[in-house]
This record gives sequence, C-alpha cells and structure tokens, in this order.
Amino acid sequence: MEQFKLTGEFLSQLRDSIDAKNGVLVAEQLKELYPPDIAEIFNTLSIEEAKFVYDQLEEKIAADVLVELEDEMRENLLASLSSKEIAEFVDNMDSDDAADVIADLPDNVQNEVLSQMEDSEQASDIVDLLNYDENTAGGLMATELVRVNVNSNTIECVREIRKQADAVETIYTIYVVDDNEKLLGLLSLKKLVTSPTRSKVADIFDSKVISVTTNTDAEEVANIMDKYNLVVVPVVDPLGRLVGRITIDDIVDVRRDEETEDVQKMAGIEAFDEPYLSMSTFKILQKRAGWLVILFLGETLTASAMGFFENQIAKVVVLSLFVPLIISSGGNTGSQAATLVIRGLALGEITINSWWAILKREIKVGLILGAMLGLIGFFRVVIWAQFFTTIYGPNFMEIASVVGLSLVGVVLWGNTIGSLFPLLLKRLGFDPAVSSAPFVATLVDVTGLIIYFTAASLLLSNVII
Repeated sequence: MEQFKLTGEFLSQLRDSIDAKNGVLVAEQLKELYPPDIAEIFNTLSIEEAKFVYDQLEEKIAADVLVELEDEMRENLLASLSSKEIAEFVDNMDSDDAADVIADLPDNVQNEVLSQMEDSEQASDIVDLLNYDENTAGGLMATELVRVNVNSNTIECVREIRKQADAVETIYTIYVVDDNEKLLGLLSLKKLVTSPTRSKVADIFDSKVISVTTNTDAEEVANIMDKYNLVVVPVVDPLGRLVGRITIDDIVDVRRDEETEDVQKMAGIEAFDEPYLSMSTFKILQKRAGWLVILFLGETLTASAMGFFENQIAKVVVLSLFVPLIISSGGNTGSQAATLVIRGLALGEITINSWWAILKREIKVGLILGAMLGLIGFFRVVIWAQFFTTIYGPNFMEIASVVGLSLVGVVLWGNTIGSLFPLLLKRLGFDPAVSSAPFVATLVDVTGLIIYFTAASLLLSNVII
C-alpha cells in the first residue's frame, strides 16, 4: 500500500458520507488506512464529525487512533465518550499508552474508567504506571513483555511465548528471570529456535543485558538506547526485579519532545506544553513575554554602553555606521557556538569536564572566523572609501583598522561566551538550553560595543582627542 496523502477530494468524499450518516461507507473509506493516517484525518474534522467516524471503527483500531490524536482532539473526543466506552478502548491499548490517555482525564473520570475495566490486571498495571513521574523510565514503560524462568527449558519457553503473545504486540526478545523475578539476562528468538529441543534456558541465555531502573530520567534512557543501538530496553525496580520494557517508538516521542523544548528555549520562549494552535493567545503571550522583557532590558545596556562613548561618536560620527555590523557578527557567532555545545550536551557527545578542550577549540575557531570577517570588514571600508571619498574622510585606513580588529575581538569573544555559558549553566544545575541564542546575542551585543569603541579610542586617538 502506498503512503497515504490526505487530499481535499478524499476529505470531501468522507464528509459527504458523514453528512449522509452512512457508517458503512465511512468504514469502507478508512479500512485500508493505518491508525496514524486516520488520526491525521480526525485532526481536520469537527468534534461531531470525529465522534461519528470514531463509532465506525473497530475497537482495536479505535484504540490505536486515540493514541495518535493531537491532544486537543483527543481531549474533546474523550469528553464525548462515556466512562464505559473509554474503558473498552483503553483495554485494547498497551499499558503505557493506556496510562497516558487516562492521565489526561479528570480525577473523577479516571476512577470511573478504571472501575469499568474488565481486565483487573490491566487496571492494576495502569494504576502502577500512573504513580511514576512521566519523565522517567517508569512513566514510559509498558508492562507487557515475555519473560521465562531461568530453570525452564526451550519447550516451556515456547509455550510461555504463545501464552503471552496476545498481550504483547511485538516480541523483540525474551527476558530471563529467577524465582524472585530478578532480571538475569536475555534470550533471543534466534537462539531459542536454533537450540536443541529441551535445552535449558540457563545454558543458552545471554547474561549481558543493559537495563534501566524505574527512576532513570527519560532523556538518559534515550541516550542509552542511542549509544547501544537498542530497539527495546528492560526496566527494573530498585531491587532489580523486571517490571516493564521501553520500546524505540516511545523514545522517538521523547526525543521529539526534548528537541522541541530545547528549540523553544533556545529561541527565548518557555517550553510549550501543548500544540501551538491549541493554545490561547493569552497563554502564548505568557510563554513569550517574560524572555522578551528580560532580553529587552538587557539590550538597554547597549544604549548605556553607547552613551559611555558619546564623545567619541560625536567626534567620529562614522563609527556609528558600523555598530549593527559589529554587534550582529558577535551575536551570530555566539549563537552558533551555544547551539553546537547545547546539542552536544543533549546527545552526550560532550560533558562539563570537556570545557578546556571546548575552550581551546573555540578560541582557535573564533580567531579564524574573526580574521575572516575582519579582513572582509577592513577591505570593505578601504574599497568603499575609494569611490565615496567624503564618507570616511582622510582617516579611512584607521577606521578600516578599527572595524577589522574589532571584528576579530568581538567574534572571538562571542565564540568564547557562546561555548562556555551552556556549560556554566549545566554546572549550576540549570537547563543549558536556557542559554538561548537571543540571550547570548544580547550579552555579546553589550560587550561587543565596549570592544569596538575601546579599539576606536586607541586607534583613532589623534582624531578623537
């Protein structure tokens, strides 16, 4: 089947079927689509249309679609369902997805849904998962998995897989535990199939296993799975007992959420906790105004710095022409360095202890970049002066030198600040992403002006004084 593309024609035909209350035709139009495709359609429908379509779906498909919906649509759809209907859909979900859906419900509705669930074991698992912080391995994991006792043999192992297969959608590996449910290792399906009949699990399982505990941070789980190229990782409690597993699809969501949050923070915005179009104008203002005010107050220091050099500017007015050039070059360089370091920290490629290596490298890079931009700035003034002799006057070489040397200093300074500031925040226990590009740029703007006008005072002393 080709990848589904939502077209206006398809949507028009579907709406015609909905308006005609033709549930059979609606089901026919959707039967070949995957749950994410159906969720994409739902996000374009009104709640009344979505409710009608939802009623035409098979329970298992409906449950999968519910997980894929955008937050606002899922919230509205759940509000239109009875507790019994929600319980029926939740019963068809993996425990981690079910816990996520129920967590979004009001407390009184949560209790009603859990009491309506026929599978008391599933309800018990969901309650346990709700007790974990959503940003930990316990909050991410699903309890459905295949486990076998170390003292069993391969025949018993196959029997156990068949017994648990209905509850486990995808079997990546078999977990080996002792009599106390402590995780001992893994048994691959390949090893199980190729081993002699009635082989002891104890003789064929792999005791080398990478696991995480229930309180391991979600981002750390993602880093571990990235490092070891895992598609699934087992989760154990503080006593080492196997309690769940985390699959790669959950980690993709974690990565997306973390990267979205980092990008928003680096842009000087508080992290959004819901989709952009779902947020009210007032809430968006709340998220953006705080940082903008802080950055604005920071930028007022730029005016103060220029006021300090007011006499020099008055005597050589042409200096003011290059202020945007100088501060933007430093700010852009600092933002680049900060972005690279923040990303390196997020991926685990660098640590706080790498600060000296980072500083040495960024000083070298800053000097080279500064020299490149400085030469361009120098020759720009010199060449321009040949065609417009009245702009820079007879001291154009000195002005060109000020611009060139200032660019070297400002770019070097911006590179240094941009690379070290995230590490400092990390050391102090803050999120490095809050050393956003605008924040670094504002800091470098102010200090860049000081560098620029100090250079002008020294190189143009015969003009200024």
